[in-house]
Amino acid sequence: MKEVFPGIWKKGRQLFTASLVEGERTYAKSLLREGGKEFREWDPNKSKAAAAIMKGLKSFPIGKKTKILYLGISSGATSSFFSDIIGNDGIIYGVEIAERSIRDLNHVAEKRGNIIPILADARRPEGYSWIETVDVVYEDVASDEQSAIMLRNAEQFLKPGGYAMIAIKSRSIDVTKNPRDIYKQELAKLEAGFRVIQTLELDPYEKDHMFVLMKRKV
Repeated sequence: MKEVFPGIWKKGRQLFTASLVEGERTYAKSLLREGGKEFREWDPNKSKAAAAIMKGLKSFPIGKKTKILYLGISSGATSSFFSDIIGNDGIIYGVEIAERSIRDLNHVAEKRGNIIPILADARRPEGYSWIETVDVVYEDVASDEQSAIMLRNAEQFLKPGGYAMIAIKSRSIDVTKNPRDIYKQELAKLEAGFRVIQTLELDPYEKDHMFVLMKRKV
């Protein structure tokens, strides 16, 4: 296996993270033991971050000890792999509005110890104003306010020069428009607070999605 980013390995067309909780297969496509370590397979068809890596993401700002604010964490599929990467000294503050998803996330969080589930609306960060400053804001929210949500949360919680990643869902913003027109529109909004580092359309893994890696303007 080849380490493509700190804590992320690639073997052929498969991605892996080293298991933080050995034997825990939840959300992993498969488990692999190599060199005395257990690895979880990260499915790019079920994670936009993994899809972005497979599509050629040039840098990945999550590593050991990283503090993350995850907006739209859902039931914890992608965040379980982030949890592997950041280890016991990192932390994920996971904001999710759906109670059903939070219930599922709680089970993941209990086993891992570095995920804090937060039942809240990402459009209203004042509802979780107690969160500390973070290194990375990651957003995967199905809303026509995606860019505004990112800018609002980054202004309050992201350290100056910190990184952000967002999966722009064109069909959630306007189903009648060409996705590329939506991407251009949303990037213009995001540039108010960020320097865009890289954009990647996620087809065929995720139809009509663009993944954006950004750095907060100082």
